[in-house]
Amino acid sequence: MDPLILGGLVALTTILLLFSGVSVALGLLIVAGGFLVIFDGTRSLELIPEIVFGELNNFALLSIPMFIIMGASIASTRAGADLYEALERWLTRVPGGLVISNLGACALFSAMSGSSPATCAAIGKMGIPEMRKRGYPDGVAAGSIAAGGTLGILIPPSVTMIVYGIATETSIGRLFLAGVMPGLMLVTLFMAWSLYSTWRSGDVNLLSPRTYSWKQKFEILPRVLPFLVIIIGVLFTLYGGIATPSETAAVGALLCLVIAIIIYRLWSPAALWTVLRDSTKESVMILFIIGAAGVFSYMLSSLFITQSIAEWIGTLDVNRWVLMGLINVFLLIAGFFLPPVAVILMAAPILLPIITIAGFDPIWFAVILTVNMEIGLISPPVGLNLYVINGIAPDISLKTILYGSLPYVACMVLAIFLLCVFPGIATWLPDAVMGVAI
Repeated sequence: MDPLILGGLVALTTILLLFSGVSVALGLLIVAGGFLVIFDGTRSLELIPEIVFGELNNFALLSIPMFIIMGASIASTRAGADLYEALERWLTRVPGGLVISNLGACALFSAMSGSSPATCAAIGKMGIPEMRKRGYPDGVAAGSIAAGGTLGILIPPSVTMIVYGIATETSIGRLFLAGVMPGLMLVTLFMAWSLYSTWRSGDVNLLSPRTYSWKQKFEILPRVLPFLVIIIGVLFTLYGGIATPSETAAVGALLCLVIAIIIYRLWSPAALWTVLRDSTKESVMILFIIGAAGVFSYMLSSLFITQSIAEWIGTLDVNRWVLMGLINVFLLIAGFFLPPVAVILMAAPILLPIITIAGFDPIWFAVILTVNMEIGLISPPVGLNLYVINGIAPDISLKTILYGSLPYVACMVLAIFLLCVFPGIATWLPDAVMGVAI
C-alpha cells in the first residue's frame, strides 16, 4: 500500500479510536500495535516493550514529575490567593488594576506551577468573585482568568516544552527561554483587551479602586517573595550552567515543598500525601503517553509514513508560509480535541522533518505550537479551562465564559501572526543567553 494512503488510514483510525473515549496512551498503543501486526507480522509486537522502556529511559524525563510536584505543592496552598492579593494592593491605583492584577497573578502563578487548570483554579477562586463584585462584566471576569490560565504551558518552567524538547531532541533550556518573551507579549495583549473591554462595558462607578496603606502593601510580601525567589533561582541555576533541567527541577520541587510546609503549614501527612498522590497520577499519565507515542512514532517510521509525508511536502511547489498556515490549522483542530502533550507527541515526528525542510527554526516552531495548544484550552468541545472556570463560578453560564474567552483567542491568533512576522520575539532571548544555535 502507498505510504501516503496508509498514513491517511492511520490518521483516520487514530481519530475514530480516540473519539470513542479510549485514553490517549492506550489508543496510540492499539493503533500502533494493530498496524505493525498487519504489515510487519506478529513478531513486531516483541519490540513494543523495548521501545516503551527505551523512550522512558531518559534522564531528562525526571524533570517532568519534579516540576509537577513543584506546581502541586504551590497549588495546594494559599499561594495563588496571596499572589493575587499582593498584586491587587500594589496595582490598586492603576485604572482597571484589578483585571491587570488577575492576569499578572496568572502569569506569575503559571511560572510557579506550570499548570493551566491549577492556575485557573487558584487565581479564579479569588479573582472572579472580586471582579464581579466590583462591577466587571461576567465575560471579562471569567474570560480573563480562563485565558490567563493558558499561560501555564508557555511561560517556563513548562511541562509541554519539556515534552517537545524530548520528542524532538532539542534543548530544553532554549525552549524555556523561547517562551519568555512570547509569554510576556501574550500577557500584554490580554491586559490591553481586558482594559478596553472594561472601559467599554463596565460600570465606572463600581470600578473605583480601593485604597490600601503602605503597611497593608508590605505585610503581604513575605508570603509571596519566597516563591518568586524560587522562580528566579530555578532559572538562574538552569541558565547559569549550574545544573541540568532535571537537577534544577528536583531542587525547585524540594524548596517549594519546604516553603509550603513552613509558610503555609502544610505539614499534615494527609496534605502531603495528596500532593504526592496527585503529582504521581499526572506524571504517570504523561509518561505513559510518552512511551505509547514512542511506539506510535516507530510504527510511522517503520511503515515509511513519516518519510513519505516529508518527501511529499518537499516536492510541493508552495510558499513555505502557506505550508505553515496549513500546519497551524491542523494544530488548531487537533488542539480542540486532544490535550497538548498528546498533540505534541503525535505530531512532532511528522511535523519536525517538514518544518526543517521548509527552513523553519524548531525552537521558534515550539512556541507557535504551544500558542496553538493554548487556544485549544479555551475552545470547545474540550476547552479544559472553560470547565474549570464553570466549576468555580457555576452561576456564570458556559456560553458566557466561552464568549468572554473568544477575544483572548483572537489575541493568541494575533500573537501567532506577530511571531511569524517577527520570529526574533521567540529566538532572540535563547540566542542572547545561550549563543546562536549551530
